Amino acid sequence: MKDTIFSRRQIESLIAEGRSIVIFDGQVIKADAWLPYHPGGKTAILHMIGRDGTDEIRALHSSETQKYMQKYVIGRTDKEWRNFVPPIQGGQFRRLEEDVQEEEEEEAILGGAEESTSSSSSTTAPSPVFDPIDGLRRRRSFSASSVSSVSLQEDHDEPTKPTSLDDITASQIEHDLAKYPSLSPATQKRITTKYRDLDLRLRAAGLYQCAYSTYALEVFRYSLLFAAFVFCLRHGQYALSGAFLGLFWHQLVFSAHDAGHMGITHNYQTDTCIGIFIADFLGGLSIGWWKRSHNVHHIVTNLPEHDPDSQLMPFFAISHRFFSSLRSTYYDAAMDFDAFSQFVLKYQHWTYYPILAFGRFNLYVLSWHYLLSTTQVPRKGAARFHRYIEIVGQVFFWYWFGYLTLYKSFPTIWSRVVFVLISHMMTAPLHVQITLSHFAMSTSDLGVEESFPQRMLRTTMDVDCPQWLDFIHGGLQFQAVHHLFPRLPRHNLRAAQKYVKEFCEEVDIPYTIYGFGQGNVEVIGHLAEVAKQVEIFEECRRHAAKELIEGH
Repeated sequence: MKDTIFSRRQIESLIAEGRSIVIFDGQVIKADAWLPYHPGGKTAILHMIGRDGTDEIRALHSSETQKYMQKYVIGRTDKEWRNFVPPIQGGQFRRLEEDVQEEEEEEAILGGAEESTSSSSSTTAPSPVFDPIDGLRRRRSFSASSVSSVSLQEDHDEPTKPTSLDDITASQIEHDLAKYPSLSPATQKRITTKYRDLDLRLRAAGLYQCAYSTYALEVFRYSLLFAAFVFCLRHGQYALSGAFLGLFWHQLVFSAHDAGHMGITHNYQTDTCIGIFIADFLGGLSIGWWKRSHNVHHIVTNLPEHDPDSQLMPFFAISHRFFSSLRSTYYDAAMDFDAFSQFVLKYQHWTYYPILAFGRFNLYVLSWHYLLSTTQVPRKGAARFHRYIEIVGQVFFWYWFGYLTLYKSFPTIWSRVVFVLISHMMTAPLHVQITLSHFAMSTSDLGVEESFPQRMLRTTMDVDCPQWLDFIHGGLQFQAVHHLFPRLPRHNLRAAQKYVKEFCEEVDIPYTIYGFGQGNVEVIGHLAEVAKQVEIFEECRRHAAKELIEGH
């Protein structure tokens, strides 16, 4: 069965029938049975349906998992693959039997046209003959985000340029098309080939090997901060105690991130358990929720409709496209651009830091929403028991933090409030850093022709800092490098940066890097630009309403 050769048309028909087909290294994978087992949630897979997911799969999965995928292989493609737009992103697909129906429809129209021509042949001014093929094509309308194999891209070597419904989006797309390499298959194939060669170079340099000695220093730092928190708490220094606890949480997240990407031991179960202990037991956050959200973020980075990390309505909008109340494919809900959103977004460049200072409270809510969900948590496979361990971890966290610390250790409500606010505000630099790497970058959808490495470098930037400050940034200031190689151990990202810079020069992809200060300037400037667009949007709407009332 694995030797079966599938044409592109046959695969389109399978997807039209509801099958979850992903291409991996020329193999056709039918992932239907794997959807409920996938530890990272089914949404990540849904964004790869109809696409060559070779680079995404290799970047996010261990070699053991890639071998396990072989049990879902049903055949191979008949030629070099050209991507479809996945159904979750609006792609439209036809069954094979529709070809027969269309042929019969075309023949019927042709027959009617011939009879009409014959009956009117004696007249001196015959009416023009209707072109049935052209008519059928005109009846099929596809947007730039919903083109499948029926699109005219089938007939051209050069992909069609993405279109837009408004001038701002069109301008942004034109800017990216001019700034980044061509989307032609030949150019993108060259970039992909060079990217895979780069991955081999990093492996040969030993950069996938985790230096466990670095975690000895990490554990020492964590222990010191936690001890300082307890010491200050017992001596009545509540504000200082909260600051040390916040720094403890801030530093913990970096190792939890490593574990979530299997960047410590490279073993799924071991790293997941490490992540659960750090995130749930010590931090009160669900590592399972984070992995489900973060995997999608790594696949559809910065796409407003699809990337959960950019869907922060009503408080932030990084693109004017949120003004149309986009529907999130991750949350399966509309992000309403209502009166409250319009008011808040006009000041988002002023509220950026205050809101991020309290971002951790929202993470608690998202964590419990995930753990109590009946649809988000994997109930089968290797991750089926993680939910219960996480719930135990959450109970443990709220016992030591909620009961022993907050309830039992403070003499007044005011001291308790001060402690909570300061401890949570101290984690804000992490939220700033993560958003810093994406908020000022491109949000354009250049279509399925764009290669994985080009898309990651177009939507992600690095933050420059001295090496001695790496422990403050946690190594995650190298977000562009990390997005290219998510499973690369965090402590090796600086060493990998020089390889990535060489790669970018070789394939002519701009490598974006700012200092921390300038990066903040870029983000605030971008948020201010979108805020200004909100005012323009409101003015245009008021003007249109006035004209309507006046009868124009």
